[in-house]
Amino acid sequence: MLLSARIVSVMAAILCEAVGPIYGALVRRFKLFVTIIFLALPTVTAAQPVVIAALGDSLTQGYGLPPQNGFVPQLENWLTAQGEKVRILNAGVSGDTTAGGLARVDWTLTPDVQALIVILGGNDILRGIDPAASRANLTEILQIAADRDLPVLLVGMPAPANFGAQYKAQIDAMYPELATQFGTLYLENFFTPLLAGTDKIPPAKFMQADNIHPNAAGVTEIIGAVGPVVQELITQIRMPE
Repeated sequence: MLLSARIVSVMAAILCEAVGPIYGALVRRFKLFVTIIFLALPTVTAAQPVVIAALGDSLTQGYGLPPQNGFVPQLENWLTAQGEKVRILNAGVSGDTTAGGLARVDWTLTPDVQALIVILGGNDILRGIDPAASRANLTEILQIAADRDLPVLLVGMPAPANFGAQYKAQIDAMYPELATQFGTLYLENFFTPLLAGTDKIPPAKFMQADNIHPNAAGVTEIIGAVGPVVQELITQIRMPE
């Protein structure tokens, strides 16, 4: 570990007093030499950024938006503005289901990844996939993260009533139950920040023309709710074992 110039200076002064004026002059030259070398070295940051992978579909990937306006860049910028040193990996793939996320999670969790955000299930719902299959896929994803001792934020995606009350009930119960089972952080609904009161559909001002994906302003609103929970995730990463 490198010594600071201040520490070198103090040590040299003590040594000068100990060895007397003759050898003290040599020590002073040594002190000057070490200080010059120290100042020439590149600055080393005190802490490296934490690395978090965001595993998801088009909502994570930033579909229909300029790269800088997508979910991951906006989240990283928000966290940076709060003083966090963090890097968010965009592991979102448009059109992906929970099965697709499961197929990718193992190689997404590279050794440098320290936590995982999971935002999956929207495409399962759009395709009417059996909730039991979605639950099984998410269970495996969370188990893989648990096996690697990675803290997780699970973000819910409540189902509309299109496929009937039973289907909706199964999907809506799936996320909180899995969050409890694996002890993850949990957000009930990705779109909650865009909803006002009893509204179940985000207003057009926050959505792209397809009424499925948020626009840049919508993402900003979502980040306002997601960001503080990701800060909790960062706290978990930094907690001593």
